[in-house]
Amino acid sequence: MTGTTEARTTHFLWDDVTPSGDDKADRRVIAGVAGDLKRVAVKAGTVAARHSHEFEQFFMIHEGTGLLTCAEGDIALRPGVVVHFAPNAWHSAVFETDTILVEVNFRKPG
Repeated sequence: MTGTTEARTTHFLWDDVTPSGDDKADRRVIAGVAGDLKRVAVKAGTVAARHSHEFEQFFMIHEGTGLLTCAEGDIALRPGVVVHFAPNAWHSAVFETDTILVEVNFRKPG
């Protein structure tokens, strides 16, 4: 069909995604058109200083524990907890144990 784009389905294994990060966090990103999916393995004792993003973000704790601090107060992080950040919502975190989280980051509109 002329002038159309064929819809595609792609699958991944996290172990095959190229890692980035440092000695405190292993980050693996799968980029999409409207956003990306990121798996982050964070070492126990890691502190994420207060920061914000210009984009909307969700994350879910898969393994591990910690404490998230945001304008609404403290949130205990444990498996199954899902957090949504609106653009520019500040937050910080302390990871008490080795933690695996999955993020969905949406591209900034425009």
